[in-house]
Amino acid sequence: MDDLKDVIAKNLVELRTQAGLTQLQLAEMLNYSDKAVSKWERGEAIPDLRVLIQLSQIYGITLDGLVSGAAPAVSAQPKKHIASKRAFIVALSVILVWFVATGVYALFFFIPVTAEYAYLVFVVAPLPTGIVLTVFSVKWGNRVTNAAAISVILWACVLIFHIYVITFSQFSKIYFLYIVAAVFEILIILWFVYRWYSAKKGK
Repeated sequence: MDDLKDVIAKNLVELRTQAGLTQLQLAEMLNYSDKAVSKWERGEAIPDLRVLIQLSQIYGITLDGLVSGAAPAVSAQPKKHIASKRAFIVALSVILVWFVATGVYALFFFIPVTAEYAYLVFVVAPLPTGIVLTVFSVKWGNRVTNAAAISVILWACVLIFHIYVITFSQFSKIYFLYIVAAVFEILIILWFVYRWYSAKKGK
């Protein structure tokens, strides 16, 4: 068993290096922590079968090649290939949100009762955009993209509240909302900095 751990550990290091990936980037692809990847590469643990299959797919090799004595050369560029594919999916999803928003705007615009306020659809659209970005960021992103996506949701909510208040009421002292939002933004940044620091310290 120890020999198998050493073989897999050696192959994982070589394959990741050939692919030009960091431990953190590989961990994010697998939805694991970089600590787990580090343990595998030090031979302290063996990835389960599901993870081994994922690794073989990422590197474009057979499962046998991954656990055999000598790791073959990587047959693909997983960092570029997977990153571009994911970026395309995210972009397509965001475009879909705005396509739907445009359709709803057109519908409201041609209804006399709602025509005057049809533009508010585009005021609301950044919120679902932020939600979509957050979902994909949690799945494929990192701490920076998570913080950015959550910030989009925060400021989208501020924008919606601001526009709706000045559109449908006489209340004008809306500046306090931006002060509150700025405080929340600082908390978001501090939270993700803390998580980054904790992860780095735990290595």
